[in-house]
Amino acid sequence: MAERKIRYQSGFGNEFATEAVSGALPVGQNAPQKHPLGLYTEQFSGTSFTAPRHVNRRTWTHRIRPSVTHKPFEAMPDGGLLRSGPFQEVQVSPNQMRWDPIAIPERPTDLIEGLVTMGGNGNPGTQTGVAIHLYAANRSMEGRFFYNADGEMLFVPQTGIVRFRTELGAIEIVPGEVCVIPRGLKFRTELDGPSRGYICENYGLQFRLPELGPIGANGLANARDFLTPVADYEDLDGDFSVVAKFQGSLWKAAIDHSPLDVVAWHGNYVPYKYDLANFNCINTVSFDHPDPSIYTVLTAPSAITGIANVDFVVFPPRWVVAEHTFRPPWFHRNAMNEFMGLVTGTYDARAEGFAPGGASLHNCMSGHGPDSNTFERASTVELKPQKLENTLAFMFETSMVIHPTQFAMDTKLRQHEYYRCWQGLKNNFRSTR
Repeated sequence: MAERKIRYQSGFGNEFATEAVSGALPVGQNAPQKHPLGLYTEQFSGTSFTAPRHVNRRTWTHRIRPSVTHKPFEAMPDGGLLRSGPFQEVQVSPNQMRWDPIAIPERPTDLIEGLVTMGGNGNPGTQTGVAIHLYAANRSMEGRFFYNADGEMLFVPQTGIVRFRTELGAIEIVPGEVCVIPRGLKFRTELDGPSRGYICENYGLQFRLPELGPIGANGLANARDFLTPVADYEDLDGDFSVVAKFQGSLWKAAIDHSPLDVVAWHGNYVPYKYDLANFNCINTVSFDHPDPSIYTVLTAPSAITGIANVDFVVFPPRWVVAEHTFRPPWFHRNAMNEFMGLVTGTYDARAEGFAPGGASLHNCMSGHGPDSNTFERASTVELKPQKLENTLAFMFETSMVIHPTQFAMDTKLRQHEYYRCWQGLKNNFRSTR
């Protein structure tokens, strides 16, 4: 990976403006009749033109060549283990499921080739639902670029450094950070060694910061901590290809130059990154374990107020001080559907069998909670202030049932004995009758 310091602009949903060459960004208008540097003007829209101002997303780019200068797309015959909705490969069951981490491939594999879909819901054609993928790769994308016309992609790395070279500039993330690549944005990835992680592909309304309600004006993820790249173009000719994910299938087109040739841009439809260490946890200072919604970093709403198409929830290091309280998450059944991953350390509700890089799925109304060993330990431990350290778990929580793929159901990584972690929960009832 090229050693070069990456610069960013800060803020969430801002109207950004950046130019890599002085004079490349027109002043006072978007599309001059003749650009002073001979660039092409192209608008990149993430919402309909008439979307309300507070959710309207678009960016004006000024580039060396417009995006139409490629050969026709042709369907790629082998999409590997990448899948898209509607998810109907197998019958979905109410069983709790858990998987071991996927292995880093032995043969040279870039991020496109290393995608494995675990499940999802909805349909990219109707712009509802999500797909949940894992990735495992060991080489940079060479001579080709990728964009996703079906949805935005939230990347959660578990191991390895990933640099995204996008049309709007470069973003680099390490474990403990996340980034969102907007729907339709072209990019390639550069890896600094083997890399593995999780992806939430959001077909619905775009991720945004959750409302804070009674919390007030501050807390959770602060807008100032989100970082967006500055303009950083490539002026390269050669034999390249663009891979598109369109309506669930991969398509490939030849192009004779790098499409990452935006010299200047301004707007609010942008890629961004966030360091989860900046998340300001809200927790109880009296008693009882609060709802996990207080750990929401980003939310993508549905058409129904208060119900998310998908939430991104994180469980970082934090202090636990609740008095006369069972401190781990309580046993619960939920109208939402939860896909969990673990970046590092252990998860406080299930300390055994859930490894970094692994995953679990608890669909709606399927009971789950701490395993028997965690329950016994938490029921008898001395309740003094405790700092949960060396832990970073997260959850993709969606209002629609997550349908596993055939791979997820049949892979040797699936822990078929997962249910046994609760079988040691015994009858402790003591009747006073």
